[in-house]
Amino acid sequence: MDFDFTPEQAAIRKHVREFAERNIAPVAQANDRECKFDWDVAKKIFKEGFLGLPVPEKYGGLGMDYISYGLMTEEINRICSSTRTLFSVQTSLVALTILKWGTEEQKQFYLPKMCTGDFIGCFGLTEPEAGSDAANQQTRAVKDGTDYILSGQKVWISCGSIAHYALIFATVDPKLGHKGITCFVVDTKSKGFSAVPIKGKLGLRASDTSTLFLDEVRVPAENILGKVGDGFAIAMSALDNGRFSVAAGAVGLIQGCIDQCTTYAMQRKTFGVPIGEHQQVQAMIADMVAECEAGRLLYLRAAHLKNKGVRNTLETSIAKLFCGEAANKAAHNAVQIFGGYGFSDEYPVERYFRDAKVLNIYEGTREIQRIIIGQDALGIRYANGQVTGRPTALAGVAG
Repeated sequence: MDFDFTPEQAAIRKHVREFAERNIAPVAQANDRECKFDWDVAKKIFKEGFLGLPVPEKYGGLGMDYISYGLMTEEINRICSSTRTLFSVQTSLVALTILKWGTEEQKQFYLPKMCTGDFIGCFGLTEPEAGSDAANQQTRAVKDGTDYILSGQKVWISCGSIAHYALIFATVDPKLGHKGITCFVVDTKSKGFSAVPIKGKLGLRASDTSTLFLDEVRVPAENILGKVGDGFAIAMSALDNGRFSVAAGAVGLIQGCIDQCTTYAMQRKTFGVPIGEHQQVQAMIADMVAECEAGRLLYLRAAHLKNKGVRNTLETSIAKLFCGEAANKAAHNAVQIFGGYGFSDEYPVERYFRDAKVLNIYEGTREIQRIIIGQDALGIRYANGQVTGRPTALAGVAG
């Protein structure tokens, strides 16, 4: 395995870091305080073409690999988790899902404008009674001639209020269980479709999160993604992509904590010396560094498999679980290092602390990731669909 980045990968990492420091960092704190989705920043992102980074050039993207995409996501999240959410939804959950499951006509219509930001997408899977139990979809899709009539509610939908199109998962027949779930591409301007922003979030305050209501929304059959009944498989494959970007983003948050703490620890003095000279502070920073490096290797491992076109549910779940847990620990210790100042929003670590919690929840809770990993290790259900020939569970994790 080659641990060196290619010149292209190193270049995109450097370019995105400079972009984020120049365009996102100066407004991140203010946007968080104001709970403001910043369209000015978004338009700069659109102009750079970042939203289409892993999308093939024939569909308007940059055609870069998943290692590059992971590095980009990490660098954005190093500065602002709310901004990274836009990538996780637009690119990972929506564009890459259409790329995998869409017809050629659907790809040609949606993807070029998604790459430029002319179309914003959202991913409508979660419902009041269907979070971790994703197969328990209550949203109904009733066939009416050549159309389907969709009725139901979706909650905690990132980008829901700003989206032009929504991937909506609905069941054509509840008696079929997960085999009845179907994915529809829904125009948010459709009659009966509405979105209500969710206020008062703990973190990700500068991202849009909404509840979606579908009141007899008419959707043409040609807007089905895949086939009738493919919805559950589509959702699971989309979550593999979403969890990957969450894992990479979590590493970015850890790196942000390291950057903030190492600077502050050599400026702030107690007992006549910089607090960085105290062993307890050194130990907390050392844990951040070690877990950041480990987390980065885990998401890059998943990226490597994605580049090969190999199913990577297990590796992505391991990365998502580890990186999310490590990010929460890093943010907790960062606030501790900053002391009283870490308890205010004068410094970004307070925002990192609040933003980190959702990494344990969305795109599959940490408990769900442990089930996926544990069942695979025990041979109850193999996450990648088949036995890989590994002699032990540990060997499977290490590759």
